[in-house]
Amino acid sequence: MKGETVSVVIPVYRGEKSLAELAARIRNVLQRRALTFEILFVNDGSPDKSWEAITALAQVYPEVRGIDLSRNYGQHNALLCGIREAAYEIIITMDDDLQHPPEEIPALLDCLAEGWDVVYGIPLEEQHGWWRDAASLLIKRILYTALGISTARAISAFRAFRSYLRYAFLDYRSPYVSIDPMLSWGTTRFAAVPVRHDPRRHGRSNYSLRKLVRHTLNMTTAFSTLPLRFATIFGFGASFLGLVLLADVLLHYLLVGCPVAGFTFLASIIILFSGTQLVALGVIGEYIGRMHVRLMERPTYLVRDQLAFRNPRKQVG
Repeated sequence: MKGETVSVVIPVYRGEKSLAELAARIRNVLQRRALTFEILFVNDGSPDKSWEAITALAQVYPEVRGIDLSRNYGQHNALLCGIREAAYEIIITMDDDLQHPPEEIPALLDCLAEGWDVVYGIPLEEQHGWWRDAASLLIKRILYTALGISTARAISAFRAFRSYLRYAFLDYRSPYVSIDPMLSWGTTRFAAVPVRHDPRRHGRSNYSLRKLVRHTLNMTTAFSTLPLRFATIFGFGASFLGLVLLADVLLHYLLVGCPVAGFTFLASIIILFSGTQLVALGVIGEYIGRMHVRLMERPTYLVRDQLAFRNPRKQVG
């Protein structure tokens, strides 16, 4: 991978305590590889002094660039902003909390050099709690089932990919962003390599259970029609069950001579079919709601300020 140029894109939220060490370690690793590189921090509306820390680093290290978003848009929105602004051939994405060791970057680059377009750094051992691991496994299963990404079980926020892939989603405009499905629009050449993941040193994860659930729903409804297919199959199944019950009632009447009695039976059937209809309407409503938001043309992100850019400007994504 010698001679390649690398952009390291890092979304930042409540990361002021870790940024200095993170930047120094990335510089040490990439300088030993004799690579031309940049470190692009995207401050995602962080309420702490992360932007001040990025500003200080940009004054010390010529490789550090910074983007300050006008508010918190979400990790993937911030990543999209940084990916679009990256200047070099290879883009590496990683978290700001030091759980992704910069010393593992060469492993991603070496695997990428074998001819892959996207390489994930999967953890040798998860460092999250059980519920976070379960939610992560669910998201990966959804990606694998709904989006057809063959290596979805091995996805990670620690990625390396070729920058030309961003042209597959360069004009994407929606507040709902998920980088992994968008990468699959440009290539099927995915790979994964085991790397060390370290425990979080400062604070706690910014992903709550509510945020993970919301991200999962956004990902499945914004990038897949699987929920609609599920609602259709569910509806056909309920209709088939209704026909079976109707046949049973008719046979009972013809053979015994009296209708099926029982309030419980009738109430159960009404609840079953009402629930089926509400589920289907809810799924359709989710899609209509996202179409409505898309037609509103809300920005994916809005840049408030930039550091170490030749032509600083406000930018809407």
